[in-house]
Amino acid sequence: MEPSQFMYILYGGPYTRALVTEMVMAEGDIPHEVRNVDILNGGHRTAEFLKINPAGWVPALITPEGEQLYETPAINLYLAERHALTQLVPSVTDKERGKFLSGFFFLAGELEPVMKRVFYAHRYAVRPEDEDQAKRMAMATALERLSVIERQITAGEGSYFLGERFSLVDLTLAYWLGTLDTTGMHDQLPALMKMAGLVRARAKLVSHFARLDEDKVKYADLLHRGKGVK
Repeated sequence: MEPSQFMYILYGGPYTRALVTEMVMAEGDIPHEVRNVDILNGGHRTAEFLKINPAGWVPALITPEGEQLYETPAINLYLAERHALTQLVPSVTDKERGKFLSGFFFLAGELEPVMKRVFYAHRYAVRPEDEDQAKRMAMATALERLSVIERQITAGEGSYFLGERFSLVDLTLAYWLGTLDTTGMHDQLPALMKMAGLVRARAKLVSHFARLDEDKVKYADLLHRGKGVK
């Protein structure tokens, strides 16, 4: 696992949030190599991978200098700031920096843990027969969290979280919305759905969201056959 001298190595693959990091790298034209981790067969729990991320979660990133990073929000913020991607993250002197950080950490601390319960309800239900109820409750909570952002966008002066300015908050939200069945959400969360459409149409991101759509269909089939991530 020798790090590349000239580019980042991203450990990810299908059905992981590594795709969000790939989108950040695409926006910034950051050279990188993706190494797939087979999470369906426990690739994220091997001794080899645990040397990279002791928590056993994907994605993980190795920098050109060999530093090992994990936690998706931390990786994405690190990349955006190191490469001065101000189209994603306002600089420390930008007047919108505070609002951006509030939204970004709201997603990391309030929305993303709930999304884990939506997709991995079996890890949180005491009994197998409670899994469906656990997922429904988590989804209701996720919609409540998303409604917080919906109200902020609606009260603003543009289509994004920062008004007329696209940011990593919008990219992260568009990713999560892309993982869900959004039937009915255009009525329930119209501002968020409009924002997600704008993000998905960005030239450097179109192919990534197409992959997300494909993976969603494939993973639904895996779940139907009882072969999802344990």
